[in-house]
Formats: sequence, C-alpha cells, structure tokens
Amino acid sequence: METKYRSFDDLPLTLRVEDLMPILGIGRNTAYELVRSGQIRSVKIGRQIRIPKDAVVEYLKQN
Repeated sequence: METKYRSFDDLPLTLRVEDLMPILGIGRNTAYELVRSGQIRSVKIGRQIRIPKDAVVEYLKQN
C-alpha cells in the first residue's frame, strides 16, 4: 500500500476510509471497523463516510 500524501499537511481536511488504510498501514476491514466502532471519529455525508484529519491524530494519541 502506498500513500499519495507525503506529510500531514498534504492531507485534505477530510479523508475517505480508503485513504486511512495506507496512512495507518491497515487493511480495508480494519479501517471500516475502526470507523464503525467509533474508535476513529467520522462524519457521514450522504452515503459517504468522511474522517476529519484531526480525528486520525486523536486516534494515534489515544493508542
């Protein structure tokens, strides 16, 4: 898995679950489980799930 982002500043304000996978080095099922369980804060916009980039930092600080 390779990420297209080189640094935290390169990340957009919100990420898709697919963007989370290479950033955290996890698989698709794990990424969706983190969001579904509320371990990573997310917002639903229509049918799409978006993760604020600061939610990724919060998750990393907790773990």
